[in-house]
Amino acid sequence: MPDEPHLPADRPAEHYFSASPASADERRPLRVRLDGRELELVTAPSVFSGDRLDLGTAVLLDAVPDPPADGELLDLGCGWGPVALTMALRSPEPTTRRVWAVDVNERARDLTATNAASLGLSGIRTAAPEDVDDDVSFSAVWSNPPIRIGKPALHALLLRWLPRLAPGGSAHLVVAKDLGADSLLRWIGEQGEEHGWTAHRTASRKGYRVLEVSR
Repeated sequence: MPDEPHLPADRPAEHYFSASPASADERRPLRVRLDGRELELVTAPSVFSGDRLDLGTAVLLDAVPDPPADGELLDLGCGWGPVALTMALRSPEPTTRRVWAVDVNERARDLTATNAASLGLSGIRTAAPEDVDDDVSFSAVWSNPPIRIGKPALHALLLRWLPRLAPGGSAHLVVAKDLGADSLLRWIGEQGEEHGWTAHRTASRKGYRVLEVSR
């Protein structure tokens, strides 16, 4: 699976999946449209797509259905928070809806927490992967997964989180077509024979595939 293109110029040598970024934490404003609203948020270097709403995430957010009214929600690889914020904003009780915003990058988690607080979304809970209790299951998972970590690590990541879908739950993943979306869909489908899920493609736009995993 090839590397993801279009890395922001402000982080040529540091990955967005670094746990503790070494670059200066220089906060800057980001004006972005989420859930049909123009929002004033903050971002910083050394997080995923730290200067914009990336195209893949935009395709994902345009394609997913509203999150279910009940159950825990998960944004896997939260970055500065666009997916977690949208999950909360689209929920019936946006200010209190529990959304787990998970990322290995501590700066990403802090940015998401800051942006959630600025919108009054008190139900968003940021966490490192190891800080989410093993008994928490999710009614919905939305993710632009970190393709750059490589295929073995990506597979391990998905096998850590997809089995935590609650009965009746679903995950939506966005992956670039030229970065292996179709082969990843086949692999996820094969794993479903063991884990009890089905997988199919729900959308294909602007070079990206949206994959749904349903339990």
